[in-house]
Amino acid sequence: MSQSSSRHLEFAIRAIGQLPGIGRKSALRIALFLLKNKSTILPELMEGLKGIRENIQNCRTCHNLSDGETCGICSDHKRQRNIICVVESERDIMAIEDTGQYHGLYHVLGGIISPIDNVGPQDLHIPDLMERVASGEVTEIIMAISPTIEGETTIFYLSKLLKDHPVRISLIARGVSFGGELEYADGLTLGRSIVARTNIELTENA
Repeated sequence: MSQSSSRHLEFAIRAIGQLPGIGRKSALRIALFLLKNKSTILPELMEGLKGIRENIQNCRTCHNLSDGETCGICSDHKRQRNIICVVESERDIMAIEDTGQYHGLYHVLGGIISPIDNVGPQDLHIPDLMERVASGEVTEIIMAISPTIEGETTIFYLSKLLKDHPVRISLIARGVSFGGELEYADGLTLGRSIVARTNIELTENA
């Protein structure tokens, strides 16, 4: 593997190359681009990254990304506070918000149940969700979880926990292809799937 003539540039290339989807050639192009723009774009980037490191945290209520203890969505009293949309990650919230079709609150699980990855219910933010439901203010829980095998397992598990609570449990319409992820669904399809959500009905033996 060839090396740069500058150890500082080489260090930057290696650091950038750790980003997902960025190989060495792409990292080199990015590093050279930043070098050429070190008086304009680079300072803004460094300030943004500093903000990520020092200021961004998880909302104490929904676990979304936030600049303070409570995120902007949870603190917005114009939102429909009786509806909670359950998602796998913060990226899903961003995808749903981009549709402009949903105006309720969210709850980030922090993953999905996946035995093969050693992720069980105890590893997710499920107790916090149940606490929010127990408050009595919530009337609907929307399961906006990617319809993979692991996603379906998570939806079933949560539905069983929620079935004794007086809340409607709904599922986004299957406009998102099986095995797809919400963040990659186009906004129109995702928006329609939320609007056209359907109820989840569990049998007595489930």
